[in-house]
Amino acid sequence: MESHTEREEPQTDVELPASTAWPMVLALGLSLIIAGMVTNAAISLLGLLLTVLASVGWFRQVLPVEHHESVAVQPHLTPVSSARVAVGRLSIGAMHRKMLPVETYKITAGIKGGIAGGVAMSIPAMLFGLIKFHSIWYPINLLAAGGFTSWAGESNAFLAEFHLRGFLAALAIHGVTSLLVGLLYGAMLPMFPKWPILTCGFIAPFLWTGLVYSILGIVSPILNQRIDWLWFAISQCAFGLVAGFVVNLDAKVRTPQFRALPFAVRAGLHTDLSERPEKKDNLE
Repeated sequence: MESHTEREEPQTDVELPASTAWPMVLALGLSLIIAGMVTNAAISLLGLLLTVLASVGWFRQVLPVEHHESVAVQPHLTPVSSARVAVGRLSIGAMHRKMLPVETYKITAGIKGGIAGGVAMSIPAMLFGLIKFHSIWYPINLLAAGGFTSWAGESNAFLAEFHLRGFLAALAIHGVTSLLVGLLYGAMLPMFPKWPILTCGFIAPFLWTGLVYSILGIVSPILNQRIDWLWFAISQCAFGLVAGFVVNLDAKVRTPQFRALPFAVRAGLHTDLSERPEKKDNLE
């Protein structure tokens, strides 16, 4: 049998600039010169001495010929392996991870969803005014009372009448709030891969209703008592369902997180069935 022995690669020498400590001595000397300006002149003299010695020593190493030293190099092969995985996770804690959507909706989708949700929300609100106070202006003026604090204590008859100032104030408050919440829905929907309409149509409105109820009870207790919170929650659900539906109809665009993925992942060519045993069973 022939014995195979590994060949040793020949050693080669590489010429590198010689190491020197003079730059650090020069930095120390300059520091002592500055420190002596606020302490004692003797420290500055010591710094000046170190600066001169370091400058002479450093110049002698590079002039007229730069000093070099030989470093032995042993060539060897370095194995290259990829650490890329199919699913990237950004750890933010021991038990949590951040979800970064690779697709999201355009800003215009949130604007359209906010407008549609605002219109849908007005229907149960006006229906409440007709049933309880025989006027569609009651919920409008009640919303305007958020801007005109004196209206919170007005009579029901006053709030049931049409007031141009109250209508314009309520229209501005309702319009701005609807657009902002619509934009929020456009950003939230891609983060809820399971039942996004259910999440944004019921869970988010109930949370928002509870938040407004707790804050309004402190800011304006009188206005808090005049709001029918059941109808308020119904109006919020109408907004969430319609806004979520309209936003979900819009086409999604790629996010920077998607564009940062490798080409094979973006093209749908990179997969690993070993990570999904349930599919292997189905294939068999």
